[in-house]
Amino acid sequence: MTPPRPTAAGPWWDMMGPMRVVVLSDTHAPRRWKSCPERVAEHLRTADVILHAGDVCTPDVLDELAAFAPVYAVVGNNDGPEVAEWGSGVPEVLETTLAGVRVAMVHDSGQATGRMARMRRRFPNADLVVFGHSHIPLTQTEDGVRIFNPGSPTDRRRQPHGTIGIVVLQRGRVKDASIVPVT
Repeated sequence: MTPPRPTAAGPWWDMMGPMRVVVLSDTHAPRRWKSCPERVAEHLRTADVILHAGDVCTPDVLDELAAFAPVYAVVGNNDGPEVAEWGSGVPEVLETTLAGVRVAMVHDSGQATGRMARMRRRFPNADLVVFGHSHIPLTQTEDGVRIFNPGSPTDRRRQPHGTIGIVVLQRGRVKDASIVPVT
């Protein structure tokens, strides 16, 4: 089944108020994500859109997420062809507009040193760049560009908590971007 794709760009969305985006990455199913954890589902129930920045590992996770809201996803280094073939296809790099905000998403942003400059070069038109891979949550803004890694809700590695991200978009701006502990 092809999931619905949000058409959340343009002035009509502004009349609807802020867009609430739940951001996930590195769910690593089925080893780490057996099914949607309840603390994650609490946030998904209020999502207008869901972004998944890769390492889904099985397309079942994307099906599960699509039951909550439209899903945009990119392929991670642990994702196989079955993830890439989900819906209308899951690309390695995604660029779209949500609530007037130009969003880019990629799984691996490279090493931490020089990341902001590298992401600005790679996505010169983006207002928000979402990525994963490191499992290290990050929200950083410089010169009007925000880079955002939600961490992982299920594989915290050396982090104190499993995390997701909540981003609020409105009228072409990132109004808020926060990291939310879920474990």
